[in-house]
Amino acid sequence: MKVVYEYSHLGGSEILHIHYPQCEREIYEVIANVEARRSKISKEKSMKGRELYAPRDMNQQFRRQFEDRGYREIRDTYTIRLPNSDIAIPGAFKQIDFVKDKVLVEVQFGKYAFMFYDLAKFQYFFNENKADVGVEIVPCHALHKRMSTGVSYGEQLVYDIERLKRHFPAVPIKVILIDAGEPI
Repeated sequence: MKVVYEYSHLGGSEILHIHYPQCEREIYEVIANVEARRSKISKEKSMKGRELYAPRDMNQQFRRQFEDRGYREIRDTYTIRLPNSDIAIPGAFKQIDFVKDKVLVEVQFGKYAFMFYDLAKFQYFFNENKADVGVEIVPCHALHKRMSTGVSYGEQLVYDIERLKRHFPAVPIKVILIDAGEPI
């Protein structure tokens, strides 16, 4: 895969570069080592029979690459209690796929809502003092067009973060848009 665009929110790129240069190098190594393969034959009406990039395959490669470099999952489990209510819901959790030092990394090939929820999770762990910066790795629009419908793209995420200004997320984030690394 290749990086086609980077966006720094509240100094996310700078924090990563200055305070966590080893993590920054590893993130770029992981991206470069993941191979996008057209291994999914579409059954969708609008793309029937087309060979598409397989998000599941790319996710598995990202997981192996990050785990090989010592990244692990972080999970906070808690009980949900509502104000002025006797309701208690145990076993709820917030989870990030890849963490090393105080760098959170999510790779998102899902719907747009999941990209945005990743930002909320970054905010949660930042507020809990378990993170200094979040890194969101997402497909660019060109890659999104060569994947199943429902997969979102990073340009929309960056556009929305820009319009929210400094209000949300209030955590330093670096958004990395990736493409397949081959001619379109």
